[in-house]
Amino acid sequence: MAKKFFDIVPPPRKRESPQRIELGYKGEKEKKDIFGSLQSSKFGKSKNFEQRRNTAVSAGVKILFFSLIFLILAGIFGFLIFSKVKVEIWPETAISAFETNINIEIEKSGPDLEARIIPGKVFEDQRTASKEFSASGKTMKEEKAKGVIRVFNEYSVSAQGLLPNTRFVSDKGKLFRSLKREVIPGGHYEKGKLAAGFVDIEVIAAEPGEDYNIGPSTFSIPGFKGTSKYTYFYGKSSSPMTAGFKGEVSQVTDDDIKKAELALSGELKEESKNFLKKIIPVDYILLDETIFQDIKESNSSLKAGSEGELFNLQIKVESKGVGFRKSDIDEFIRQFIASNISEDETFEKESLGVNYSLKLPPLSTGNGADNILESEKIILDVKVKAKIYQNINLGELKKALAGKSLKETRMFLGDLPRLTKVEIKSWPFLRRKIPDDMNKIELKLKLNPDR
Repeated sequence: MAKKFFDIVPPPRKRESPQRIELGYKGEKEKKDIFGSLQSSKFGKSKNFEQRRNTAVSAGVKILFFSLIFLILAGIFGFLIFSKVKVEIWPETAISAFETNINIEIEKSGPDLEARIIPGKVFEDQRTASKEFSASGKTMKEEKAKGVIRVFNEYSVSAQGLLPNTRFVSDKGKLFRSLKREVIPGGHYEKGKLAAGFVDIEVIAAEPGEDYNIGPSTFSIPGFKGTSKYTYFYGKSSSPMTAGFKGEVSQVTDDDIKKAELALSGELKEESKNFLKKIIPVDYILLDETIFQDIKESNSSLKAGSEGELFNLQIKVESKGVGFRKSDIDEFIRQFIASNISEDETFEKESLGVNYSLKLPPLSTGNGADNILESEKIILDVKVKAKIYQNINLGELKKALAGKSLKETRMFLGDLPRLTKVEIKSWPFLRRKIPDDMNKIELKLKLNPDR
C-alpha cells in the first residue's frame, strides 16, 4: 500500500530561537543594564539637571501663556467695565459788583424780599463793673493844725467869757485861736481853797504847716496880758495838735474821671458785645454795626477837684443788638443777583463776597440802645461781588455727549458759546468714543482759568 504524502513529509519541528539571537538579546539587555548603571553613576547629575531645566522651561512657558491670556481678558474686562471719560470745560467768567440796601425791621413776622425787608430780632445785655484809678492832678494844699485845749479859771468864782478867735500861745510861741465864743466856768472853794473852773476849747493854728503839729503844751491868753487875769487864766493840751500841712497833693480832675469812664466802659462794651454774639442762634447774623450800647450809670467815689491819689469808678453798660437770619439775607442776595444778570447766566456761590454797612441808625440823637425799639428798623447798605458765568445744565450736556466719538465731542463742545477751554480725558487711552452709559461720563465745570 502506497504511503500518503504526509506520511513522507516529516512532521514539523518546533522552532527554537537561535542561540545567537537569544544571546544577542541577553547581551543587549546586559549592555543596557551595564550602560544604564554606568550612566547613573557617571552621568547622573548631568541628566537630572537637564531634566529639571526642561521641566522649568516648560512650566515658565505655561505661566507666560496663561498670564498673557489673563492680561488680555483683564484688559477686555477693564475696558468694558471700568472705562470712563472725563470732560472738563472752562466757561468765560467775569467778576460783577452790585450795590443795594435792605431794611431790617424788628420783630417783623417774615421777609418781604420784593420790598427789600427782612425781619430782625433784638438781643440785649446789661453788665456792671467797678475799678480803681489814679488821680493825675496836683494842687497846693494848706491845712492848719487843730486840737483841744483845757482852759482853767483860777481867778474867781465868776465865769469868764471868751470871744471867737481868742488867742492862745503855746510855751513855744505857736499861736492858736478859738473857733467860737466860749465861757470858762468860775472856780469854787474846797476846804477854804479855790479850785479852778475849766472848759475844753477847740482851737486852730494861726498859720498852715507842719510846724504847728505840736505835742502837749501849756498855753497863755495874750488878751489878758498886763492884767491880773493873765496869770490865773491859762490852758493845757493833753494831746498833740494835728493836721497841719503845707505842700503839693494829688487831686482828681474832671479829665481823670472822663478817661476812667472811657476805659472802663470800653472794656464792658467789648465784653457785652462778645456775649451777644455768643448767645445768638447759629442761623443768625449779628453785625458790629447793628449793636448799640449806652452807659446807663457812672459813679465816682471822688468828685472832680477832690484831693486824693486814687478814686473808684463804677459803670453800668447796656447793649442791644439787631440780628437777622442768614437764610433770609442769602435768599435776598440770590434773588437780587439773579434780577441783575441775564436768564442764561448764574454765579459761583464760593466767589460771593458781601459787605454790610450801617446806612441809617435808629435815630441821630439820644441813646442808641434805647432808640432801637423806638424806631423799630435799621437800614443797611449791601455791596456784593460775584463771579458770573453762563449757566450750563450738566445733566443735559451729558445726554448730548453720550455715544459720540471723541472727535464729534470736541466739535460739539467747540460750537458752544462762551467756553474758553475744553479737555477730554479717557481711560483706557485707546477709547475713542464717549460711553453710552452716562454713569461713566464725568463732566466737570472749571471756573478758575488756572486750574
